[in-house]
Amino acid sequence: MFDLFGFLNTKATSKDVAKERLKLVLVHDRTNCSPELLELLKADILSSISEHVEYDLSTLDIKITRTRDDSSGRPVLVASIPIKNMKR
Repeated sequence: MFDLFGFLNTKATSKDVAKERLKLVLVHDRTNCSPELLELLKADILSSISEHVEYDLSTLDIKITRTRDDSSGRPVLVASIPIKNMKR
């Protein structure tokens, strides 16, 4: 998985950040995933997990991307959903 905005890599240059953003745009184009479809996927995922956990919406990140080690070029859905509490 790449770090889209360079948060994990503190030495990322603006060139590196721009390159990662372009990769993300290309993945979205190749999968024919519109922003509306991605928002629907996010809503469905959050609706499903909200029955079981409380999550932090402010740092939530769900995106379609491609893993660095996947030579097939297939897209993956990556969700980083910080959990506040488990519901009982």
